[in-house]
Amino acid sequence: MSVPGGHAGDPLFNLREYRRLAPWSLRDLATLAAAILDASAVRPINAAASAHPSERTIRFYVTRHLVTPPEGRGTAATYSYRHLLQVLAIKQRQMEGATLADISAELAETAGDALERRVAAALGPNLPAPGQLPLTAQDPPPRGRAGQALRPVAPRGDEPGDARGVSAWHRVRIGDGIELHLREDHPLIQSHLEAQTADAVRLAIGRIAAQLRSLPGSLKPRESQRA
Repeated sequence: MSVPGGHAGDPLFNLREYRRLAPWSLRDLATLAAAILDASAVRPINAAASAHPSERTIRFYVTRHLVTPPEGRGTAATYSYRHLLQVLAIKQRQMEGATLADISAELAETAGDALERRVAAALGPNLPAPGQLPLTAQDPPPRGRAGQALRPVAPRGDEPGDARGVSAWHRVRIGDGIELHLREDHPLIQSHLEAQTADAVRLAIGRIAAQLRSLPGSLKPRESQRA
């Protein structure tokens, strides 16, 4: 479950929302960490360090004791929220030029709460909540709870724009000459949510129209049609 809007400008709150999506497979952990780093504009200055943590990279971190071992083994191995924090912290410190030896010593001395605060502060206000995390076309689609939370913003197919891989759109009538188009897989396409969405959009359009009519020199609806 994700919070659609998150708290703008509160990276600690938004970071903690990812805890609800754990546990992850190794692939999904790598996908989420890479997307979070991209969204927060975290890039390592160390030329030998990749900006994106791959599955192979995370396995290497485990063997070097930078990341704690997962629960289970092989394809059944799962990774927790703390693993995500550790991977993000490693990449952040690499951005600052720290060596793996330095990072290993720092992580060993940092408690969970302190690590979480440090990661949130380094990611900064650009860190989106899970429901707003953009995934690139190269990212494998997440599974489980992470997939359910990120599916509304994950791009599909090879077509450009918002219509990637979407075969149909759902039309919600707002008023005379006004319709709202939603993808067929959008979470708002439920009977009660559809009605609430239409009402909210209708009220917003009414407020905007009233503001426009109150401006000096603005044309009334009938006058604008004759102009």
